[in-house]
This record gives sequence, C-alpha cells and structure tokens, in this order.
Amino acid sequence: MPSPSTPHHELPRPAPGAAEHPALDLVNSVILVPGGGTVDALATPETATAWLVERDLAPSGAPLQEYCASRLTGLRGQIRDLFRSVVADEAPPAEVLEGVNTALRLAPATEVLRWEPDQGLVRVAAHPVTQVVEYAMSALAADAVGLVTSPEATSLTACTARSCRRFFLRTHARRHWCSTRCGNRVRAARAYARRVPAEPAIR
Repeated sequence: MPSPSTPHHELPRPAPGAAEHPALDLVNSVILVPGGGTVDALATPETATAWLVERDLAPSGAPLQEYCASRLTGLRGQIRDLFRSVVADEAPPAEVLEGVNTALRLAPATEVLRWEPDQGLVRVAAHPVTQVVEYAMSALAADAVGLVTSPEATSLTACTARSCRRFFLRTHARRHWCSTRCGNRVRAARAYARRVPAEPAIR
C-alpha cells in the first residue's frame, strides 16, 4: 500500500472492524495522507492482486488484469456508497443495490465435489484461476451485505476527522474517530482554534 512518497510508518493502522470485515477494509483502501494526496492500495493491477492475496481472497500467482482491477475499484465505490447510506440511515440508491447484488451473483453458491488424496471425497468452492476477481468480488459483496444486515450495522460509522474518509465499527458510543491519529489531529485543530482569535469581519 505505501507509495515511495508516503513512508509506511505514516499510514494509519486498520480501522476498527476492518480485520474482521474485508468489505470494510476494501472501502478504506484509499487513504488521505498529510499535505494532500492519497495512497490507493488498488492503484494498479499488481497492488490490487497483492491486496486480495494478503486477505486470502485470491490465490497467489494469479495476477489481475487492468479491467479486473477496475471492476474491483468499482465495487469499492458501490460498497462505500452503501455504507454511507447505512450511516446516514437513508435508502441506498437503486444502482448501488444493483451493483452489490450483481457482485453477489458472480460466484456460484454451490460447492463442487472433489477427490483429495489425503481426505477422500470433499465439497469445496470452485475457484478457477480465470475467475479470480469474480470470486473476490462475490466474497466482498457478501461480507458487506452480512455487515449491513447484522446488529453490527448500528456500530458502523464514518470518521469525523476532516482529513479522513474511512469507515469503522465503533467500540463505544462516544468514539468518533477511526484512529488515535485522527483524534489527535482533531484535538490539535480545536486547541489551535482556541488560541488564534478569529479575524474581524470586513465591513
């Protein structure tokens, strides 16, 4: 995820809930960095592949093509809009629901029968290397749907720090920031505003 201009130590830790929900991790895969600009974990087919492999959403050695990586970032935007609607307690746009539902249907729900020498006959999810992005998108969409239709949905919120766009799961009702870093920035900005008097209005 880090770019040459953004040292790894400057990037925030995963937001609360992201480790358990890859869909939450997906929407947070674009990070605003100090001084402007972003770091995008899915910026190239290579980095998008690495992101999926690290989360066991794709087998190693099966790189995504440009078009497939673009489909993944498209789903990221749709899930982001879905989360935004949930946080605002609004109905999601019809095109967002359709996009997420389309992703859900990309992978077959039925497992196939396979012979494993050390196990015998077993049922496993088919995962052809030609459909890597389809399976990843289906799994991410399923995780997003599971989150927004579960009791955890009431804990889903957006970080209120002005320089952040991440979502997270609140660990307690009074938590407003996704990380200590964001909280410190907001407190520092408030302290600075109290010290610096407002400029008089021009008449």
